Order: sequence, then C-alpha cells, then structure tokens
Amino acid sequence: MSDTMVAPPGPEELPADSFLNRALGIFISPGPTFESIVRRPNFLAPLITAIVAAVTVTEVMLDRVGIDRIVRQSLELSGRASRMTADQMDQAVRQAGTITAVLARAAGLLAPPIYLLIIAALGLLIVNTIFGATTNFKVSFSVTCYAYLVGLVGAVLGLVVILFGDLEQFNPQNFMPSNLGFFLNPRETSKPLYTIASSFDIFTTWFLILAALGLSTAAAKKVRPLPIFLTYLGMWVIWVLGKTGLAMLTG
Repeated sequence: MSDTMVAPPGPEELPADSFLNRALGIFISPGPTFESIVRRPNFLAPLITAIVAAVTVTEVMLDRVGIDRIVRQSLELSGRASRMTADQMDQAVRQAGTITAVLARAAGLLAPPIYLLIIAALGLLIVNTIFGATTNFKVSFSVTCYAYLVGLVGAVLGLVVILFGDLEQFNPQNFMPSNLGFFLNPRETSKPLYTIASSFDIFTTWFLILAALGLSTAAAKKVRPLPIFLTYLGMWVIWVLGKTGLAMLTG
C-alpha cells in the first residue's frame, strides 16, 4: 500500500481590507490597520473622503455664515476695518466677497491633497534620508491619507460650531475649539501670542502621531514612531516660528 503524498497548503492570500474597516481601524487599532495598508497600499478612498469633508465644511460655512460676514469679520480681525469708514467697509466687503468665495471653495477642494502630498513627502525624507530606512512614496502617501481620517472628527466638530455657534463671534480663521487660540480674544491678544496658541492643534497632533506610526510600519519598524513624530514636530515648530515672526512684523 503506497503512501499518499499530500502537498502542504500554500500560504493563504490575505484578504484586502475594505476602506470602511481600515477607516474604523485607524481609530481603534491603528497598528494592525497600518500593517494592512503597508501590505496593500491605496490612497484614493481616504483622499476623496478628506476632500469631501473639507468641501462640505466650506459649503456649510458659506451658506450658514455668509460670505459677507466672513469677509467683514476677517477685516475686523486683521485690524484693517478700524482704518475704514462704514462706506469703505461695505465697498471692501462687496469687492472681496466673490473672489473670497471662489478661493474658499478652491481651498476646500485643493488644500487636502496638497497638504497630504507635503506631509507624505516629508515623511519619505524623514524615513529614507534622515534615518536611513526604506519605503516608497505610494506607501508613505497611503498611510498619510489614512492617518488624516482623524480629521473627520474635526470636520464634524466644525459643522457643529458653524450650525449651532454664535455667528456674531464666529472667527473664520479659527472656528474650532481644538486649540488654545480659540479661547482667546483675537482683538485683545497680541498677534504673535495668538498665532502660537492657534498653531498647536489637537487634530494636527493626533494626525502626526498616526502618520509617524504608519511610517514606522512602512519602514518595517526599523525606525520607531517617536523619532519620526519628533522630527515632524521640529518641522512644525519651525513653521510656527516663521508664522509668528511674520505676525510680529505685521502686528
């Protein structure tokens, strides 16, 4: 009686996780989720989601707050309104209203992909050049886009503020209670202090922490998440100091 040779089973093909599973995993189990993303990188679904969220917030703001109010409050916060008569103010609002609405809609559409491309490119620089590990841009961009999904919480919070907040006190440049600047009066606070207080945002910090974790996974954990995050943080501090210096010159 001859023995029957049974071939050992080959490795099972890992099923591709759905976008919804990955989106949920970013919040509840980011480690395994990033392993899945690195295994099968894709960025289209989270990128489209980020753009839709930004466009939605922009459109609701324009509809609820109104472009005239947004322009008027921006002029008041900048200090330019104090040098205008009432007629000059009305004329400035009318002239700037249309172009401001166009720019706001363009920013809602283009700002997320541009911002994410920059963060992903910096992540590639950090991992490959600074720390000498290896990953590629598609993986870096994919983990960055998925990490950015935490911004959906910020989008929901922003919609709540826009729909139910006090429109008379609405600050179009900082309307979410996610940073210290939101709780300061921009008319009474020095521009440099207000710039610093508004720059360190909960959702940006959360996003960069997750991006660092994703990039560490992309580099086969040859670089720990903390050094990546601290490098991002250092770049962020340089950016904030630049904005603060500009605020001091114009303030």
